[in-house]
Amino acid sequence: MEKHTVIRVEHLSKKFNNESALKDLNFSVHSGEIFGFLGPSGSGKTTTIKILTGQLVQTSGKAMVLGKPVEQINESIYEQVGIVTDNSGIYERMTVYSNMKFFANILDVEKERIDFLLTRVGLFEHKDKIASKLSKGMAQRLVLARALLHQPKVLFLDEPTSGLDPSTALAVHELLSELKGNGTAIFLTTHNMDEATKLCDNVALLNDGIIVEHGTPKALSLKYNKDKSYQIVLKGEKEFTLPHSDDTAKKINQWITNNELVTIHSTEPTLERVFIELTGRELL
Repeated sequence: MEKHTVIRVEHLSKKFNNESALKDLNFSVHSGEIFGFLGPSGSGKTTTIKILTGQLVQTSGKAMVLGKPVEQINESIYEQVGIVTDNSGIYERMTVYSNMKFFANILDVEKERIDFLLTRVGLFEHKDKIASKLSKGMAQRLVLARALLHQPKVLFLDEPTSGLDPSTALAVHELLSELKGNGTAIFLTTHNMDEATKLCDNVALLNDGIIVEHGTPKALSLKYNKDKSYQIVLKGEKEFTLPHSDDTAKKINQWITNNELVTIHSTEPTLERVFIELTGRELL
């Protein structure tokens, strides 16, 4: 499947009362790509999504979504976009199914897709429950299912698995991977670096409104792998951490020959460790 640019951002900045929330952002997102926009709370992630979806106007710079400047986003663009944020909102007096049916009618989506999506996010058995009675995690799943009704070309996800239990989060991850495989571009904001490492093709690390690093998760981990070493477990649960050296190579070869080696892992830093090294900040 040929990929094309779905989001393009050039020198994007945003100020609130002369305080800079975003500073000279540059990046692009392609069809069939999960792009992680990563950083702690208050770093500018949600502000970026609001600009890209026409909810806020940038102070300077350019941003394009599906070939249109964000200042010109209209109904035809919204019909191709899905948005999941904390304030996406649901109709609390309606049932889960009625919420989905209401938007399916607006978007001219066949009703069969409602059952499919509610099943995928684990809400089918709760489809007759009043939305106000849902837990935070269940409400988040409903918002996600609603955003996927019309099979959008670009999906904006702001902390999509926040509050979800591990099994439901895994189901959401599988659904996002399917969407990516079908050509949807997914713009994912999160401070969960483990989630980003599993899901994202490319990431940008954001701190105080500035992109401090970008690339694939693996490339960034390897780039900042300054002290190469190996974690080794031998039979009898003997554990070692050994440096990258000729002597270590000889030992590993001997353990393999003697069938003593159980596991061996390289110790490149996680995305979270890379972020902390670059910024000195913990992810909260």
